[in-house]
Amino acid sequence: MYPSFVPVALAPVALALALLVACSPQRMAEDMTRAAAKSVILPVVGQRLPETQAEQVTACVLDNATLPELQALARDVGTRAGTRTVAVVADVLRRPGTVQCVARLGLPGIAS
Repeated sequence: MYPSFVPVALAPVALALALLVACSPQRMAEDMTRAAAKSVILPVVGQRLPETQAEQVTACVLDNATLPELQALARDVGTRAGTRTVAVVADVLRRPGTVQCVARLGLPGIAS
């Protein structure tokens, strides 16, 4: 017979296992891609907006970019944004979903 404290003691282990099962390698890769893309998008957007607003607009861009676009942006980590990078960000900023996201934030449009 096991002591009554064993189930309580195993609760953190069970929680950790449940979290590991929920984190698929694909999801982890996508999260890493988004984080890398964010580090590329933020300086591009930050050229035209103050930091706080740039972070909010960057979130809108991340939410409206396709996975291939995010992957292309992520490849530019550690380099200065080139014309292609700026063009990808500008294209995403022009999308209706991104425009609506920026409008909901009450921020000025920068896709012009």
